[in-house]
Amino acid sequence: MSIFDTLVVSRRAPGVAQVTMSRPAVFNAFDETMIGELDAAFAELEADPTVRVIVLAGDGKHFSAGADLQWMQRASAASHEWNLADARRFAGMLARIEACAKPTVARVQGAALGGGVGLTCACDAAVAADNASFSVSEAKFGILPAVIGPYVTNAVGKRQAKWLALTTKRIDAAKALAIGLVQQVVPLEALDAAVDSTVQELLTGGPHAQTEIKQLFAQLQVGPITPEARELTAQTISRVRGTDEAREGFAAFLAKRPAHWIPSAT
Repeated sequence: MSIFDTLVVSRRAPGVAQVTMSRPAVFNAFDETMIGELDAAFAELEADPTVRVIVLAGDGKHFSAGADLQWMQRASAASHEWNLADARRFAGMLARIEACAKPTVARVQGAALGGGVGLTCACDAAVAADNASFSVSEAKFGILPAVIGPYVTNAVGKRQAKWLALTTKRIDAAKALAIGLVQQVVPLEALDAAVDSTVQELLTGGPHAQTEIKQLFAQLQVGPITPEARELTAQTISRVRGTDEAREGFAAFLAKRPAHWIPSAT
C-alpha cells in the first residue's frame, strides 16, 4: 500500500482491510489531500486480491465532520474552474467508494456531518454507535449537499434526503436507523464487535457473487419492473449460474461444508 498522510490502512482480520481517517484534531474533516488519499486507498484495496471487505472508520471521538472549513473557505475565493475541478475530484472519490467491487462497511461513532454523511451513504452498510449523530449541514454555510446528494437520496429516499438537507437537523443514531441511513446501532463499547459480526456475514458470500450484486443493483430503479429490467436480471443470473464460484457454492452446500472462499477462522 501507498503511504498516506491523512489515513491509516490496516488489516482488521484475514481478508478485511480498514481505512481509518486520521485527522482527529479536526474530527477527521477532509480536504483535497484526504479526498485524493481516500480515492487512492480504495483503488488499491479494490485491486488487492487478498482483500474481501473494506471498513471505513474515523480516528478519535468522531467519524467525520465533513469538509474542512479552511478548504471550503479557500474554495469560496477560488475561480469557477478551480471549484469545478475540485468538486469533480470529490465526486470521483465518493463514486470510487460506492462502486467498489468489494463490500464496504462504515464504522460510525460520534459526529458524521455534511460529507461525513455522504461517506456513510457511499458505503454498502453502516454500523453506528449509539452516540452517533448525523447532519446534512451544508445549508448552514450557504452551500448545498450537491455531490453527496445522490448517495444520501439512494440511502434514505428523496423526501427524507431533502428534509435532512433543507433543515440541516442533526438526528441521532436511532432516527438514522429508522430512515435507513445506517443498518445497525449498538452501544459504543460494542461497536467493533458489531462491525466484526457484519464483516463475518459478508465473508460467507461468494466474492464474485457480491461484485455481481453490486453491479446489478446499481442498474435497478425503484418503480415498475420494466421489460428491460426483467431481461437484465435473466441475463445476469443465467451467466452467473455457470461460473466456477456458483458450482463451488452449490457443491459446498450439498456436502455440508464451508465454501472455499470462507476464511477458516469463520
